[in-house]
Order: sequence, then structure tokens, then C-alpha cells
Amino acid sequence: MAIEFGIKDRSVGADTHVVSVSGEVDLFTAPTFKQRVMAPIAAGVEHVVVDLTEATFVDSSSLGVLIGAHRRLKSRGGRLVVACNNEAIVKTFRITGLDGVFRLVDSVEAALGEGAEAA
Repeated sequence: MAIEFGIKDRSVGADTHVVSVSGEVDLFTAPTFKQRVMAPIAAGVEHVVVDLTEATFVDSSSLGVLIGAHRRLKSRGGRLVVACNNEAIVKTFRITGLDGVFRLVDSVEAALGEGAEAA
């Protein structure tokens, strides 16, 4: 039985936003995912943490959202960090070479530490 898609987000300080996803992020859920990731960037947030620790699957559409967010943040000195401890999802990042684009960490706590170091 698949875990139903869910998404939550929260601000951490003035310049960091955490977007937490559960379940599958695919062609059908990617538009919602994109809106929740890009809205804080459009509002001026400098650092975004995407929490995939409860995600069960990501596809190319969700990876495209992350690439777009990364580019927008990087262009103005910001940073995207991905928190993921699901080995199958981490493998997807490795196979696509995106582990060299995004900073991948095991937890949101570690990601927030990365954001603090990058700030």
C-alpha cells in the first residue's frame, strides 16, 4: 500500500524554509511540490531545505523541480539542501549525477546545520 502524498512547510529564521514531503513525488504531485518549493524562493528566502526523509519515491518531474529551485537560489547566492535517508531515492540522485549538484544529508537537522554554515 502506497503512502499518500503529503507536504508541509515551515520557516526557520528569516532566510530559511523547510519543505517536507511524504509519499510519492511524481508527475501527478509535482505541481503541488513545485508551488510549495518555489513560493518561498519567489518571496526572497535564501536557503531551502527539501525534506525527503518521509518520501517513498521521486521521479524526473520532481527532480526537475529541484533543479529549477537550485538554479534560482544559486543565481542569487542561496542554497538548496536535500535531506534524504531513503537509499532508493539517494541512489536516484547518484545515478542521475544530481548528488554532485545538490548537497545531500541524512536529516533536516543536518541540513539546517549546512544552511547555517553556508550563510
